[in-house]
Amino acid sequence: MLDQPMMQGTPPKNWLVESILVTFFCCLPFGIIGLVNASQVETRFALGDIAGAERAAAEARRWTIVAMWVGIGVYTLYFLFWGMIMTAASRFGTLGL
Repeated sequence: MLDQPMMQGTPPKNWLVESILVTFFCCLPFGIIGLVNASQVETRFALGDIAGAERAAAEARRWTIVAMWVGIGVYTLYFLFWGMIMTAASRFGTLGL
């Protein structure tokens, strides 16, 4: 074994699958930040940087959750907006369209 650090235990959860899903379905900018951090977890762990891997995993988790909640908020506002438009259109006719 030449110049390979000793790995102890298992790497922290990398949040890669979750980051990909929220990037695709919820919020692209925050999801990309989560993806970048998620991709660093395994690499840092393999290099023996356990603390760095844990930091990257924590950041990936944070940005994945932020992206999920931002996406839920945006979709909720979108559907509320169109629900209000449809309600107004049904009450007042076609609104001149």
